[in-house]
Amino acid sequence: MSLRNHYYLSIDDLAHARGPVAELAYDGAGPDDFADALRAALRSPALFEHWRAMQDEPDEVDPALGAVDPATTVRATVDDVQRVDVDLVTSLPMSIVRHRMNLLIGANWTLRDMRAA
Repeated sequence: MSLRNHYYLSIDDLAHARGPVAELAYDGAGPDDFADALRAALRSPALFEHWRAMQDEPDEVDPALGAVDPATTVRATVDDVQRVDVDLVTSLPMSIVRHRMNLLIGANWTLRDMRAA
């Protein structure tokens, strides 16, 4: 059985948080849309495969970076006027979570805590 981790993340300004590549970036309207986008990015290889196809040498990309967890759960809630808190439970390692988060919203997020789920 895979270890599951509970990641506690925050996004300071979701309305302006976008990844560096427009084709891959989050383009939603609020916390629920973001939770849906992150859930899809971690449950399905679609975002990874799209990113991989854009690389100069796609065949040289480590396939382990494309791992998915179909049981991933994501909940995003507004904490104050601009900050959104994200509760993420997945068996994926932080390196994969970080990669997908950066594709979606760039460096506009913070890992606040991580615990075994």
